[in-house]
Amino acid sequence: MPVPTHEDAAAAIERVIRDWGDMLARVAWGYVDSASDHDDLMQEILLALWRALPRFRGESSERTFALRVAHNRGITFAVRRRRFERLPDDGQLTDPAPLAEERVIDEQRRERLFHGIRQLPEAQRQAVMLRLEGLSQREIAAVQGTSETNVGVRLTRARHALRTLLGEETA
Repeated sequence: MPVPTHEDAAAAIERVIRDWGDMLARVAWGYVDSASDHDDLMQEILLALWRALPRFRGESSERTFALRVAHNRGITFAVRRRRFERLPDDGQLTDPAPLAEERVIDEQRRERLFHGIRQLPEAQRQAVMLRLEGLSQREIAAVQGTSETNVGVRLTRARHALRTLLGEETA
């Protein structure tokens, strides 16, 4: 097997960013709650992918591989952040442009959902984030290194927990 060149690595990371950059950014939001932390985590994810892609053996889809790297970096980032006391973001400026009421409501719902997801146990949080990205239970099982049945249990428990956290009735 030929040794990948710097150009090969650059082309691979550009393809991953083009094809799955938005998905990776959404995954990152599952582990952080501030824009600055999100930017830091995205840098770590992309650096980890740049380093890992030359060793990708094709045992899964490149998408699944990228998600596994992103989730592993997210876990490491979140654990490292928990060691430090959170400082208030008093110095951050808010966007002065008025937003449409509908956009504000959607953003509040999304933030409420992500806040709830961040409160889930790690395995459930990962499963939910991957499901929101459209992965099947089989693909989620591959990313998490578990069985499809276990993924189903995690998703079911996560749905019940989110309903409780978000104050919705369970049917």
